[in-house]
Amino acid sequence: MNPSRFSYFLRVRYGECDAQKVAFNSRYGDYVDLAAAEFLRVLGFEQEIQTAELDYQVVRQTTEWRAPARFDQVLEISVSTKDLGTTSFTLATEFRIAGQEAPIATSETVYVNVDTHTLKKAPIPPRLRDALERGANGKYVDHAAYSSG
Repeated sequence: MNPSRFSYFLRVRYGECDAQKVAFNSRYGDYVDLAAAEFLRVLGFEQEIQTAELDYQVVRQTTEWRAPARFDQVLEISVSTKDLGTTSFTLATEFRIAGQEAPIATSETVYVNVDTHTLKKAPIPPRLRDALERGANGKYVDHAAYSSG
């Protein structure tokens, strides 16, 4: 684990892989979504996510692959804030095989904050803006039991 970044650990499951036991490319969008939600929880927005007081939509996502993730490997997925606009924020995501430094894939996702009721874009709330600027370096969520040995 690297103390200069937030990390989310997950194990690649069999159903996420093709016949060669390589994670399907489309699963990386799911992985980004899981890691972003955990990032926001660590930033202190668990209640707002559960109650939908915080609502945002993906407007663009790009992913670049360098190497495959395979069945039963543990991924370390790092999330950080890349850019903040008035209503939008961009999260950068890096995928690594846990314990390795070289990224196997990177993703950039642009989200737009929306009003929960109208789904129209809305300014990023100050508390969220401050949290995204601060980040969650050194914190992690481990759903793969990687850090426990």
